[in-house]
Amino acid sequence: MNDMARETRLAEAAVAALRRGNADGALATLRDMADPPAMLLAQAHSRAGDLDGEAAALRRILDGDMRNLPALLAMGQNAIRRDDERNAITWFRAALAQAAATGAPPQLQPLLQQAQASIVQSSKRFEDHLTAAIADLPPLPRIAHATDLLLGKRDLYLQQPSMFYFPGLPQRAFYERAEFDWVAPMEAMTDAIVAELQAVRAQEADFAPYVQTAANRPAPNNPLRDDPSWGALYFWQGGAPVADNARRCPAVMDALSLAPMPVIAGRSPMALWSLLKPGTHIQPHHGLLNTRLICHLPLLTPDDCALRVGAETRSWRQGEMLIFDDSVEHEAWNRSADTRVVLLFEMWRPEIGAEEREALTRLFQAIDAFGPAQVDTGG
Repeated sequence: MNDMARETRLAEAAVAALRRGNADGALATLRDMADPPAMLLAQAHSRAGDLDGEAAALRRILDGDMRNLPALLAMGQNAIRRDDERNAITWFRAALAQAAATGAPPQLQPLLQQAQASIVQSSKRFEDHLTAAIADLPPLPRIAHATDLLLGKRDLYLQQPSMFYFPGLPQRAFYERAEFDWVAPMEAMTDAIVAELQAVRAQEADFAPYVQTAANRPAPNNPLRDDPSWGALYFWQGGAPVADNARRCPAVMDALSLAPMPVIAGRSPMALWSLLKPGTHIQPHHGLLNTRLICHLPLLTPDDCALRVGAETRSWRQGEMLIFDDSVEHEAWNRSADTRVVLLFEMWRPEIGAEEREALTRLFQAIDAFGPAQVDTGG
């Protein structure tokens, strides 16, 4: 009998022994082989209760093929039998990721479902364990946020401006109205601004599209490009007042004079009525800069309209300012039957001091002087 035939005969004998429940006999047969199949050896060690032997055989497989799905699942089960839940979950997550990437044969589906169930159960036990550790503490929002990130209950969103990143600033999606002493006086002017808005819309219900195709630039990749469903009527644009609109709306201009808007030649201030028609969705995107905050003074605020910045979603309420960092991924929608309008403008980040504001002003002006200023199509 040649060597290959002998190895085949011994492997078949080991399989037969396992089917009879004779794990020790299967192991004895496999030891007679020159190169026993690693998965068969792992199964025999597992049936014999030899977890170390099973793990060693599985490791042989994974050393040659780190993405071997049956071996990943078996390593997870091996860890479960050792009461090593944390390692088991690591193996199961690797197996599920591999199955998602390449697919899995039908015979492995029950094992993959067990792996998923183990992850869910372990996550719940871990959450209960952490909750118990801090149960006697008062509510601490940053601790709660960090715990949710650890548990995978929230996604991590960071500043990712599309043009210019200024380091060292807090990673905050929203700022609160009470943090700025100029907000309340501006909010008190809401009724006068709404009256001006209604007068203007009586003459022109639609505004120009917020995102427009420039003649001398590539078209922006935005599904609302040249679409008045997201409309804009500017009061300050490119650092200069829009005279006709400023004349028609003195309450708007008085209100804007209260805010610490940047003054950057050719760029800022920037202020407008931002209009969102029913059924319009502004897709997730990032703004140009993280040196500013975007402010919304809500004017027309139907139900079922909202703004998501990072992991947090807020609704507009008439006369209650929303202030957010638009360099964090954000989106907005109007799922109502009515039009939403806010007064939108920008302000300096409060953490940036006077000297740095002056330096940034010079820097932005130099950037724009070098070539055409980048158009902000996603505020």
